Amino acid sequence: MEPILQIKHLTHTYGQGTPFCRSAIEDVSFEVHEGEFLGLIGHTGSGKSTLIQHLNGLLRPTSGQVLLHGKDIWAEPKKIRNVRFKIGLVFQYPEYQLFEETVYQDIAFGPKNMGKTGKELDRAVREAARLVGIRDEQLEKSPFELSGGQKRRVALAGVMAMEPEILVLDEPTAGLDPAGRENLMANIRDYQRNKNRTIILVSHSMDEIAQNVDRIVVLKSAHVLMQGTPAEVFRRAEELISAGLDVPQVTRLAMELRRRGLPIDPAVYTAADLERQLLALKKGGAVC
Repeated sequence: MEPILQIKHLTHTYGQGTPFCRSAIEDVSFEVHEGEFLGLIGHTGSGKSTLIQHLNGLLRPTSGQVLLHGKDIWAEPKKIRNVRFKIGLVFQYPEYQLFEETVYQDIAFGPKNMGKTGKELDRAVREAARLVGIRDEQLEKSPFELSGGQKRRVALAGVMAMEPEILVLDEPTAGLDPAGRENLMANIRDYQRNKNRTIILVSHSMDEIAQNVDRIVVLKSAHVLMQGTPAEVFRRAEELISAGLDVPQVTRLAMELRRRGLPIDPAVYTAADLERQLLALKKGGAVC
């Protein structure tokens, strides 16, 4: 089956033709499949932000292509707006972009621009609000009366209400407390499962990535360093750490146990995995 999104040899160079010329991403290639939950990780300056702005045409490649359903999104530049309806991008701290008088109007802004009206618009707004945990009585409030976490949900609902095929989330839980982070990620997981939507999650939290995604793309210094399932990527924990990246806390613990002589599989990245292996060891079974 053809991937829903293909990034092919993508390069973006800032300041081309000047002494300050530099490539934020260089020859980046990977695929995203329909219904997949993909994690995108990399240290600050690795090119993540530049990359995700290419996915819905906010930036145009210096070279290379972004293909949606096999078609270059820049094949018809005048129709790039339609691509942005299909690939929704939620920037970091999106609550700072709220501006309408009520929560309802803020969530309705995007779908209205798509041409939705009447019952269709109302359904999209209320369904998106419900998906992120915004109650009906909160819809008529000013978004500025809400807490930081609730504002984040409103901003996320505004993109979900456009019913994009692909949802790109840039650090969606940044700045939230642990309970708020897990609550919001639970909403996102439910949305992905119930709607069978494709999600690309950018996060600095390796535990958040490990607990949610199907596959990971790792960026380092404008290039793809590695990609694979969480087990395949976190098996290379030493390489990730040497590249200036973190690994899940459980993986660090497993690495320390290996250093102390226990035959723990280096691909461990969840507490359940580690518990299973420790129990197997206690019973005298092999885990690797």
